Amino acid sequence: MPSRAVRQERPGPAQKPTVTLDRLSKKIIEQLQQDGRKSYAAIAQEVGLSEPAVRQRVQRLLDAEVMQIVAVTDPLQLGFQRQALVGLRTSGDLTETAARLARIDEVTYVVTTAGSFDLVIEVLCEDDEHLLELLGQIRGLPKITATETFVYLKLNKQLYNWGTR
Repeated sequence: MPSRAVRQERPGPAQKPTVTLDRLSKKIIEQLQQDGRKSYAAIAQEVGLSEPAVRQRVQRLLDAEVMQIVAVTDPLQLGFQRQALVGLRTSGDLTETAARLARIDEVTYVVTTAGSFDLVIEVLCEDDEHLLELLGQIRGLPKITATETFVYLKLNKQLYNWGTR
């Protein structure tokens, strides 16, 4: 049975294409996780495909939003001295509250959860004063009933290589 990188169905309106990841597509992703600037030719050599085949697979993965190719920065070196995780308890529609939080520039991550919190967000601030102002803004949003903030003292591990093994 021949191996295909992705199976793409025709998307309907406002629908992204679906993909099925095979071993070769995962190897391509791993190569890009190691170096997002790696050429298609170099990736092709590593995974045993032609350069056009790699290019096509990467484009399908991007179109389906399976992956993004981005520059990962160090917040400390960019002047953001304070990161925190904030647990939120809410009332009413979680989707609406999550969407409002996602529109705040300093909010880098929004997750709907089960357990003690309804939502968990990660925030990135210049300093403690900035964090304090941001928490006031967040607490003032409709339907936020309580918050608990976990200030990051040290980032011990942060990887972006999940999902391919």
